[in-house]
Amino acid sequence: MTNGSDTPTDTSTVTPHPPVISLRGVTAELGSRPVLRGIDLTVNRGEVVALLGANGSGKSTAIRTIIGQVPLSGGEIELFGTPRRRFRDWARVGYVPQRTTAAGGVPATVTEVVSSGRLSRARFGVLRKADREAVRHALELVGLADRAKDSVDALSGGQHQRVLIARALASVPELLIMDEPMAGVDLASQEVLAATLREQVAAGTSVLLVLHELGPLEPLIDRAVVLRDGCVLHDGPPPRALGQHALPGHDHVHPHAAHDAEPIRTGLLS
Repeated sequence: MTNGSDTPTDTSTVTPHPPVISLRGVTAELGSRPVLRGIDLTVNRGEVVALLGANGSGKSTAIRTIIGQVPLSGGEIELFGTPRRRFRDWARVGYVPQRTTAAGGVPATVTEVVSSGRLSRARFGVLRKADREAVRHALELVGLADRAKDSVDALSGGQHQRVLIARALASVPELLIMDEPMAGVDLASQEVLAATLREQVAAGTSVLLVLHELGPLEPLIDRAVVLRDGCVLHDGPPPRALGQHALPGHDHVHPHAAHDAEPIRTGLLS
């Protein structure tokens, strides 16, 4: 190869980026019950990957295994090319958990909850001007700048979900991991969340998200990984049948009860 002046260009030192997420032969158990049975999964830089499958297929367990909430019983996980057991740079990862509701019973404003997502970048836990600006921008991205001083308890379910996404975005992550971000969210909030995610993807953010239905996120999905009984059934373009989950007539039970909901917490792995 030449560089335009007939001088050979050395490409031997060009190293491709490692996947932002890599799972190889991952197995995991809940109690004594096998849930993941040898999962292989990669998410490359700038890619949007959806985890699909029926209830109990292992989608959320896979997410929680990646971030360290569920221990491995076998296999390997790497984040940004580093074995997860040695990975410490969690500011690069934004995590949106499934169906969180109130702020753990502790009164908190929208700004306080979103600010907690910035602590991984704050020096000695003290928010500086740049941190406060990042929080403000994250709230603008999800359309909640006007609710910044409100208590999270005063918000609707869809607005709660926007707060959680803003909290994840406050650290300006390179990777977003989201567990059913559209579940139980009204259409208006779904459209806001889709627009927010579209902007993040355009900026180069990599995304792994669990979905029951693609809905307004369908145009953003590069690849779908379909799980069944803890195994990968499909890895490639979103299957057409599953892509129609959002259409009327699709019968799917979402067994999320209020007592199963997690509170908003301040730490990525708390």
